[in-house]
Amino acid sequence: MAQEPPAQDLMNYEAMAQEALRGVVRAALIRAGQPGGLPGAHHLYLTFKTGAVGVEGPEDLLSRYPDEMTIVLQHQFWDLDLDAVGFSVTLKFGGRPQRVTVPYAAMSRFYDPSVQFLLQFEAEAAGPVSAPAPPPIASIVPESGPEPDSPKVISLDQFRKK
Repeated sequence: MAQEPPAQDLMNYEAMAQEALRGVVRAALIRAGQPGGLPGAHHLYLTFKTGAVGVEGPEDLLSRYPDEMTIVLQHQFWDLDLDAVGFSVTLKFGGRPQRVTVPYAAMSRFYDPSVQFLLQFEAEAAGPVSAPAPPPIASIVPESGPEPDSPKVISLDQFRKK
């Protein structure tokens, strides 16, 4: 009796699982950007492919890390902005504040050493952009932003598919 070859995964479950796990990263970044920042001893190591499509930052910085770069979000980060495809954050490099933009698809690792939580991803390689970026799903207001008494409510209804 001949064995049938394994069925081809036409659902692409591996890609679905990777995308679902990137949702954990998005949720952690949303939490990091809320007033008060990360709770307790939590801090995030975000490793990404510097040559991936959509990665932006100072050329001198990215050129020092031609393959991968790790950034840490702990106490000193500013202007964390999130959207459906990635995030942007201002960090100090060499004592100077500089902005870095990272698509979730460029991420290769997410690690919170305070609780030994690690996720590893198949990062997309460099190549042409396949689709325009969707509108932002959340924007974190820096603490030096509006009046302290103003509400910080963000409605996601405008971004939901109808």
